[in-house]
Amino acid sequence: MTAASPVATLRAGQDVAGVFACTRKDRLVSRTGTPYLSLELRDRTGAVPARAFRDADVLAGRFERGDVVRVAGRVERFRDELVVDVRAVARVAPDDVDPAAFLPVAYRDVDELDGFLEHLAGEVTDRGFAALLALLLGDEELRGAWRRAPCTRTGHHAYLGGLLEHTLAVATLAVEACALHPRLEHDLLVTAALVHDLGKTREFTYGAEIGLSEEGRLLGHVSLGLRLLEDAVRAVRLDDARAVALAHCVLTHHGPDAAPGRRFGSPEALALYRLNALDASVKDALEHGLG
Repeated sequence: MTAASPVATLRAGQDVAGVFACTRKDRLVSRTGTPYLSLELRDRTGAVPARAFRDADVLAGRFERGDVVRVAGRVERFRDELVVDVRAVARVAPDDVDPAAFLPVAYRDVDELDGFLEHLAGEVTDRGFAALLALLLGDEELRGAWRRAPCTRTGHHAYLGGLLEHTLAVATLAVEACALHPRLEHDLLVTAALVHDLGKTREFTYGAEIGLSEEGRLLGHVSLGLRLLEDAVRAVRLDDARAVALAHCVLTHHGPDAAPGRRFGSPEALALYRLNALDASVKDALEHGLG
């Protein structure tokens, strides 16, 4: 039987022909002096070790650790564990596969989260901020990246859809904070909460693992987010006062040290910083513990 079966369903004696993430690649030498490849193949259901004994050096030149690869082989049992005996392996272009097949994904339905994003954006009544949000949400490429991106690579919300989940949590907390503190400027704080991590849509790459894009590595998500907002602000002709207030909130959402003057310039900026930290720290504790 040949199958592109999930790793969790593989059984001894099963032929395998499918696409996996290669998360480990070592060239080793057997006791007889013959080189072979020791691999780990992964999808979102789990991981399985693999070995390539035939034409190891030829196969090794066709892919690298971290690539998505197409594998043909057979599942064998070796020392009480399943191992894929690889006959053929080659790199697959990341754009040709869905990263959700290999990477962890949000626990909640992304379509539901996406609908809630629209709902929260609709709660903003200020004409300038509403126009800005409408422009951002109407950008199909940006919207797709917003749905796909994680929030971090190894920390809180470190899975596809994590950015959207975190964004909505912070925005929901912002709405509640405004109800408790009516002097907060609702539309500024909610808009800032919705766009504060927008740069993460350009920060990551997706293959066998979540990686950093070159601009993400060199600039970081805050600078990338401000660039995206600057373009949108010009497009909707948001007035300077609103644009500066929003940019300040985004710039200081990890604390005032990131901003000129090293202090919060508005209660909304302080609120966003605290609400962002609240969701991130609680989620991190739930995911990874309190240690």
